[in-house]
Amino acid sequence: MTNFTGRVAGIDSHKDTIHIALVTPLGAEITDKEFPTTQTGYRLAIGWLASHGPVEAVGVEGTSSYGVGISAELRRNGFHVVEVNRTRAAERRK
Repeated sequence: MTNFTGRVAGIDSHKDTIHIALVTPLGAEITDKEFPTTQTGYRLAIGWLASHGPVEAVGVEGTSSYGVGISAELRRNGFHVVEVNRTRAAERRK
């Protein structure tokens, strides 16, 4: 198993906003912030992520729909992007 030394981010993507949570490798919350789903918002989000130190990976919900823009921008800026599948409604209710 690989030992992660940096931070990990998770992105919840929506039509008008993306919400980013930054956590330690053990899952402790460091900080979070919301950005608009625009090119300017993506640039601000990437700058914000980079300002918190190394990021090992970014999990993005909806990389083929609402998260496609931020995923592409993250990859262009050298971030390792991992697609995160949204759980089905029935599973979330359990």
